[in-house]
Amino acid sequence: MLRGDSMNNEETNLFHIDELNVHKIRKILDEVIDALEERGYDASNQIVGYLISGDLGYISSHKDARKKIQELDRAEIIEVLLREFQKQK
Repeated sequence: MLRGDSMNNEETNLFHIDELNVHKIRKILDEVIDALEERGYDASNQIVGYLISGDLGYISSHKDARKKIQELDRAEIIEVLLREFQKQK
C-alpha cells in the first residue's frame, strides 16, 4: 500500500505490504523461477529484465509463469526481494 502525497517532493512516501502478500509473492516467484530454469533460462536475469522494463516477454509462458507473475505488483516483488537480501546480512 502506498501512502503519502506523491506530488509533494518534501514528504517521504511509505510503502508496506502485509505478510499474506509476502507469502503469495514468495510462492509465485518460486514457481516462476522453477519454470524459467526448466526452460534453460537464467531466472535471475529474466526476472530482473521484467522488473526493470515491465516487459512480460522476459518471462516464459511455460507452466503459466507469465500469467502467475502478472498477478503481482512489480514494486511489491522488489520489496520482498530487498527484505530477503537484508535478512542475509
